[in-house]
Amino acid sequence: MSAPVPPSLPLATLLAHTADAVAAVCAGRSLTDALATVPAAPRPGTQALAFRVLRGLGLARALRCQLVPKAPPAWVDALLLSALALSHQDAESADTPPYAPHTLVSQAVEAAKQRARAQAGFVNAVLRRHLREQATQAAAAAKDPVAVWNHPRWWIETLQRDWPGQWAELLRANDRRAPMTLRVNQRQQDRASYLLRLEQAGIAAHAVTRPGAIDAQAIELATPCAVSALPGFADGAVSVQDLAAQVAAPLLLGAGLAPGARVLDACAAPGGKTAHLLELAELDLLALDADPRRLVKVSETLQRLGLRARTQAADARDVVAWWDGRPYDAILLDAPCSASGIVRRHPDVRWLRRASDLDALASTQAELLDALWPLLRPGGRLLYATCSVFKAEGAHQIDAFLQRAPDAIAQPSPGYLLPVVDNPGQVSEGPLRPSTDGFYYALLEKRSS
Repeated sequence: MSAPVPPSLPLATLLAHTADAVAAVCAGRSLTDALATVPAAPRPGTQALAFRVLRGLGLARALRCQLVPKAPPAWVDALLLSALALSHQDAESADTPPYAPHTLVSQAVEAAKQRARAQAGFVNAVLRRHLREQATQAAAAAKDPVAVWNHPRWWIETLQRDWPGQWAELLRANDRRAPMTLRVNQRQQDRASYLLRLEQAGIAAHAVTRPGAIDAQAIELATPCAVSALPGFADGAVSVQDLAAQVAAPLLLGAGLAPGARVLDACAAPGGKTAHLLELAELDLLALDADPRRLVKVSETLQRLGLRARTQAADARDVVAWWDGRPYDAILLDAPCSASGIVRRHPDVRWLRRASDLDALASTQAELLDALWPLLRPGGRLLYATCSVFKAEGAHQIDAFLQRAPDAIAQPSPGYLLPVVDNPGQVSEGPLRPSTDGFYYALLEKRSS
């Protein structure tokens, strides 16, 4: 069972902040931005509750529509949705919800009194009616796939089309909590040494292996913790990076590049893969990103790890504006995508994306491939990556590019890494563990002649 929120603050206070966050997501804002406005003390508890609510938002909306067909004011609606979602078990829990039903109702009413006193009686009446009719309402909601799977209908249908044998498990995986995985900076110490440091700090952890790994940098914590608690984090001993994301740098480097090889990280922010490349090899690396604000995160990451690279803010598609005319030995294109593979870390993504976004993102991905491929020297490698499980952003994208680029040769690479036990990706060491994010990788080499 997922643990209840620590009772350091009244539940009513946390529910009020949670309703703020849920209302922001329903209005089209990211949960990350919404949580940034929450005061420091209630932020951890608010995040924990907001994650649970967003993982159950499809069911909560179906129940609220039965109770109140016409949506109430946005904040009150968000409070009702939060209480309804929290009154049902989540995907991780085979037990009861974390709060007693009457406690949840009374605290939701108290939250309404704090923010919308005139609506407190309405909130009380709606939630108490749900307690009386819960079984009947749940049975009716079970006929709606959005309520059953807590994903938009278009998302469910896309996965059913792309992954007819795994779609249900992919949806379930999105509602599990992601592990906290570390990447040891091998320029400072090896994994065994850092595991000892964790043990001495009282942090339970174990080594994990990437698919096809020849290096050994990954560690998974038994329980997530603040990065400030990690020994040596501030000094660059370790970084937080999912196991699937740790595939990129070794795959691009392959058997190795000559010291000083020119490498482009075309969509670099926030800098995890940039840093991994530099931890593994001596490179002349340019970290490019279209967002100057996000590029600051790249510089901060490199500074913390004691690594150096050139950074530049530019749209990678506008080659004339930033390229110096010298070809690259290797290019990493971690392209903008739907983020459908990392929903367990960002449960708001499913509710923020629209079906039409896939076409727009696929167009951007194709433009990036076409713009960057001429910048690669003959014999050089380009690694295309997305944190998506949708085939429009992965296999279909690369199949189309190979038709446009006769000098591109597909090299062995994992393909899809799915957070399911039966992973169809071509992984040399067997299927990827179900505790990793969803990714797509395609390694392309430019024909020499």
